[in-house]
Amino acid sequence: MQVLLTLLEQYGLWLVFANVLALQCGLPVPAYPTLIVVGAMTARGDVTVAQVIAVSTIACVIADLAWYFAGARHGRRVLRLMCRLSLSPDSCVRQTENIYERWGAPSLVVAKFVPGFAVVATSMAGMVRTPLPSFALFDTIGALLWSGVAVALGWIFRGAVNDILGVLTQAGHWGLLALIVALALFIAFKALQRYQLIRSLRMSRVSVDELNDLLAGQAPPLVVDVRSLSSQRRGRIPGAIWIDSHAFDESLRARGLGERIAQDVIVYCDCPNEASAATVAKKLMRVGFKRVRPLGGGIDAWIAKGYSVDTTG
Repeated sequence: MQVLLTLLEQYGLWLVFANVLALQCGLPVPAYPTLIVVGAMTARGDVTVAQVIAVSTIACVIADLAWYFAGARHGRRVLRLMCRLSLSPDSCVRQTENIYERWGAPSLVVAKFVPGFAVVATSMAGMVRTPLPSFALFDTIGALLWSGVAVALGWIFRGAVNDILGVLTQAGHWGLLALIVALALFIAFKALQRYQLIRSLRMSRVSVDELNDLLAGQAPPLVVDVRSLSSQRRGRIPGAIWIDSHAFDESLRARGLGERIAQDVIVYCDCPNEASAATVAKKLMRVGFKRVRPLGGGIDAWIAKGYSVDTTG
């Protein structure tokens, strides 16, 4: 443990930079503990609060710019990749789009305080072609706030932090082991949350080929699109109606779906594991729809098969 503390004392700013950069690149390595500890250590005079905040902010902006340009170049593929890698079960593309669609670039000011939102939001900013100066301005403000809060907490509670460090130092190797175990438990807990989410969303899917055949049949199903409005600019499956998953009851009444409760329903989105589609499908089943299934692969699988999309309206 003393080795770790020595490293923090000698390479505090470099450790801050590496830790924050890794976190903002998407790795499950919490950076707030490091920032809080180094923030407490600023009272000794080796580094200043301004230096710690500056280094952390620079690391954030470097990683965020990388995701911004990746989103601008590769579009939705980057968003889906981040949602698959993320340990946060609530980081689906749909949730990020809802927030960014409503608030735009200013949402980046608080993005880092929302689990699962920050990295996906920076990629989305590039995808929707948010002007780079606007992105850089709000992202930098957000990084300054996020870093400043952690360092301020460390400085304000430096007495308590130093006491904890003292206990860990006295514990020697057991203290270091405790930190490693705590980190491992954190990652395991987040991974378990994600596994439970995916498991809860498992239900019978319909393939895009099956849907195409059903639409050409005598009794075509009701097709429901639950993507964000911005995503629908890519086109919809012909005949699909839109349901706002965040205003579910209002959407049902507005579309008059209560009168079509006996009809088969196919729900699609563009999220990994069809998360949004499966969630809305379960809501529809709870209000009385008998046969509701998500579309396996979502709109991307439909387009990849070469089936037509409706780009009007």
